[in-house]
Amino acid sequence: MSGTAHVDDHAQDDHGHHHKETFVTKYIFSQDHKMIAKQYLITGVLVMGFIGIAMSLLFRMQLAWPGESFPIFEALLGKWAPSGVMDADVYLALVTMHGTIMVFFVLTAGLSGTFSNLLIPLQIGARDMASGFLNMVSYWMFFVSSVIMVISLFVEAGPAAAGWTIYPPLSALPMAQPGSGMGMTLWLVSMAIFIASSLLGSLNYIVTVINLRTKGMSMTRLPLSIWAFFVTAIIGVISFPVLLAAALLLIMDRSFGTSFFLSDIFIQGEVLHYQGGSPVLYEHLFWFLGHPEVYIVLLPALGITSEVMSTNARKPIFGYRAMVASILAIAFLSTIVWGHHMFISGMNPFLGSVFTFTTLLIAIPSAVKAFNYITTLWKGNLQLNPAMLFSIGLVSTFITGGLTGIILGDSTLDINVHDTYFVIAHFHLVMGISALYGLFAGVYHWFPKMFEGKLLNKNLGYVHFWVTAICAYGVFFPMHFVGMAGVPRRYYENTAFPMFDELADIQVLMTVFAIIAGAAQLVFVANFLYSVFYGKVGPKNPWKSNTLEWTAEQKHVHGNWAGDIPEVHRWAYDYSKVDDNGEYIIPGQDFVPQNIPLQEGEEEMNH
Repeated sequence: MSGTAHVDDHAQDDHGHHHKETFVTKYIFSQDHKMIAKQYLITGVLVMGFIGIAMSLLFRMQLAWPGESFPIFEALLGKWAPSGVMDADVYLALVTMHGTIMVFFVLTAGLSGTFSNLLIPLQIGARDMASGFLNMVSYWMFFVSSVIMVISLFVEAGPAAAGWTIYPPLSALPMAQPGSGMGMTLWLVSMAIFIASSLLGSLNYIVTVINLRTKGMSMTRLPLSIWAFFVTAIIGVISFPVLLAAALLLIMDRSFGTSFFLSDIFIQGEVLHYQGGSPVLYEHLFWFLGHPEVYIVLLPALGITSEVMSTNARKPIFGYRAMVASILAIAFLSTIVWGHHMFISGMNPFLGSVFTFTTLLIAIPSAVKAFNYITTLWKGNLQLNPAMLFSIGLVSTFITGGLTGIILGDSTLDINVHDTYFVIAHFHLVMGISALYGLFAGVYHWFPKMFEGKLLNKNLGYVHFWVTAICAYGVFFPMHFVGMAGVPRRYYENTAFPMFDELADIQVLMTVFAIIAGAAQLVFVANFLYSVFYGKVGPKNPWKSNTLEWTAEQKHVHGNWAGDIPEVHRWAYDYSKVDDNGEYIIPGQDFVPQNIPLQEGEEEMNH
């Protein structure tokens, strides 16, 4: 009896939990996965994303109008833009910080941190993450690393300036250039904390998916979004520690006189005492994370797209098991192709051919995904809302960006265009824009789940999509041709090369498109902030979706479901399913949620 009373008391405590929470425990040091998802979204996407995009617009203006005076340069860059003309040293720093912030803070933490946190417990039928406390610590480590990275923008000698890949010796010798001083040290400290945060988060996601699935939720009934988050977390646990090792060895080279990455360095005729190290070793360590990082960014976006596309095509996803197999194949292959970033580092040609083979092999699972998306759309009853449009946009940029990857994956072809704008065009389309489209699709689709049933304004969503989609191609499509013409990347200006003069107008065109695209993101931010407070509240399941998160209460409760956790009886993609008589399984309803038991005579789809 006393045991029962104890349980009841505890249950009452749990229900009254929200009423007793203080502002600090509910909104700041929250252990609730839904609140932590919102924290990641606001810190990673809205704040860091704004900083990253603003930097890209500044250096694009410099590329389009080299040497011109802009009052905004003087206002934002201060001493780095005397009389409004951008200093050459700060140009590389802007490029470096833009790359770092967008790849790690926006697309890795913003995308995975937001949607893995929001969806894993809700879609597998769990009350919360395996460890709410570790989840909170993971977010706050990410927050601290973001603050340190932003602080590095304000140090006297300027922020890190060795490109986002931070190759030695520029990153290993504090005296190499202004951006090699305190700014570089802060970059390394920030990244070390960031990696620790990512590892804590990834371990939490893996344990949650393996151990906390609700009754009936077998691995083959998981939504593809969860498969993507789960495998992404595994790639992170395998590859992030290697970058941590590189960062720690680099800190030792900078501060403790070691020479892991330095050898035979001359500065103004003076021989430095370093010997025995190799900067190529750093390249291997960096790209061992750097290439899987592409898929740490891409896979969550592709998983979100699978979910959004099937829901809005009102059709089962085509080839569920092939999609799962392609996610696993991409995860494996992505860890053995890092050398294709290093074809011009003096690599043995035989080793280059091995990396070429494994790189081209990864096109097969990627093509499977693209084919399955297109087939899912084929003859579907398409609901072209903003989330669906961004998902279709992702398939477009994934294919166009992937085609140029075939050129860069071949060592003989890559050598010709390496370190030109061709490479930038490729990875911005296949990784940057595709991942951003997946992120936007996810925000439009799950916004009601994050903000208690409120919907984003659809018309503003259409404006956001079409302007962004046109401008993204407007920026990166011409960039392929500029790259094939040989224009090198990371150059502050190309006026010293007369053969590039005729390409100056294309730089202006790309910059204009970039500025318009930046303005379109302000439409999204305005829509987001307005809808959080004043958005129209939609129905509990606004997209008529099958997955478990839409069975949870609209008003957030601690533990997701006020009563029992729903039990799962079917896979996540029973859309437009009919019985032997051609009638929908549930009369008048073209979807069957996962928690609905199989009807009499109904067979579970063999997927």
